[in-house]
Amino acid sequence: MAAKTDKNTTGKPKHGGKDKESKPLVIAKTPAEEQRLKLERLMRNPDKPAPIPDRPKDWNPRAPPEFVRDVMGSSAGAGSGEFHVYRHLRRREYQRQDFLDKMSDRARQDVDYLDRVEENRRAADERTAKRRRKRDQLKLKKLTAKKAKEDAEKKRKKKEEEGGGKSSSSSSSSDDEEEDREAEDDAEAPSFIMGKK
Repeated sequence: MAAKTDKNTTGKPKHGGKDKESKPLVIAKTPAEEQRLKLERLMRNPDKPAPIPDRPKDWNPRAPPEFVRDVMGSSAGAGSGEFHVYRHLRRREYQRQDFLDKMSDRARQDVDYLDRVEENRRAADERTAKRRRKRDQLKLKKLTAKKAKEDAEKKRKKKEEEGGGKSSSSSSSSDDEEEDREAEDDAEAPSFIMGKK
């Protein structure tokens, strides 16, 4: 019997695919090089969507049974095989309790964080309102000073216009009136108070 030989006489690859050039195997020695190789592989075909893995689900312990038929313990009288079953159940229950403790801690931390965020927002709002009040008061003060200055300027111009048409005797009488007012103001406010410094 002659042994059959599987020779490919056509020169084409056996699998019927395209003839691929054999590329040397590159092994990444550093994490940066590994990432560079991954990026190069992704960028060879930019139209192909990149695989994004789903977020891993949190470990969740198996729920305890609703009804336990064979209650066992590590007490005397239990068989040698029963202790291992008991130990396994106990370990699983401890894991479940630790998981519940961690979940309650996480929930408490979330609530504390939200409380801190709310408190910080409230404090920032109070500071903003206080500064806004100060700005508004300053604006009002400037506005009233400006109006008072404009009113005084208008009155002065009005007096000058009225004074320009009258004789000089009327202007001197108005000067006398102003001097009288100043004298009265000085008379009302004493320059010093006895017994006080």
